[in-house]
Amino acid sequence: MAEAVAGSRVALARLLTMVERGGADSEAVAALSYRAPIPYTVGLTGAPGAGKSTLTDRLITTVRTGWPAVAGGEAAPLDQVAVLAIDPSSPFTGGAILGDRVRMQEHATDPTVFIRSMATRGHLGGLSLAVPDAIRTLGAAGMPVVLVETVGVGQMEVDVARATDTTVVVMNPGWGDSMQANKAGLLEIADIFVINKADRPGVKEARRDLEQMLDLSSLGTWRPPIVETVAAKGAGTEDLWEQVALHRAHLERDHLLESQRAGRLDDFLARVVAAMVERQVADLRASDRYSATMADVAAGVIDPYRAAAMLLGDA
Repeated sequence: MAEAVAGSRVALARLLTMVERGGADSEAVAALSYRAPIPYTVGLTGAPGAGKSTLTDRLITTVRTGWPAVAGGEAAPLDQVAVLAIDPSSPFTGGAILGDRVRMQEHATDPTVFIRSMATRGHLGGLSLAVPDAIRTLGAAGMPVVLVETVGVGQMEVDVARATDTTVVVMNPGWGDSMQANKAGLLEIADIFVINKADRPGVKEARRDLEQMLDLSSLGTWRPPIVETVAAKGAGTEDLWEQVALHRAHLERDHLLESQRAGRLDDFLARVVAAMVERQVADLRASDRYSATMADVAAGVIDPYRAAAMLLGDA
């Protein structure tokens, strides 16, 4: 960890590999990273083909200019930024990961930018646990801002997005199939909407549909803004970053940032406990004691509930 804090990208990459693999090494990293400050995290998610990778690439350049002065605050520089490109479909290097890396090549030699492709591999609990661990590891290495880009729109992506402070949902003109997006839960978790590829027809209709949806929603003190971008041309990223800064200011002003993080941590701990219990059950099923007890259940000597209590040591 000391080498990563000192600026070694190789050491940081090794730490994230440990996080992905899980096991004792991952837990050792967590023992250090969870004592460090938490970076501000921005999740970018949406349907495949919405242009998230290109938007993330362009946003990196904007983020490097620092936090803009918003809501009466002062501009603040940012010396580093990290990107996690998440692909739950491939355990190694398949899928959109390679595309993400290619589109972000212009930042590959920038020592202030760290980009990491991440997949489930062997982590306890999969991506839903590996991503928060990776975010905390990046924070421990001194990254003040982490951008988390997901590939798809399934439940896993929703879970990943929920691990971030500000969630950006990216869509295109003619997004249309709102029901499918609603089923995925993306629209409900959005803090900011982005209509990317806004140089195409249908932008007004897409904005109108989103505004109507927001009018019918039960919103708190924050109404998700709608930002139009053309990521391929680098247009609109400044507006998007300003809205991220405004959302952060809103969370801090209303004392929501700490409470939301505490809620996420509570949920995360429960998932860690559940994953560990699941692993213990798997180990138990492989034991001779389980096989013998199962034989008694099959023979009608004992019922499953009594057997479970005996296996768990409650009887």
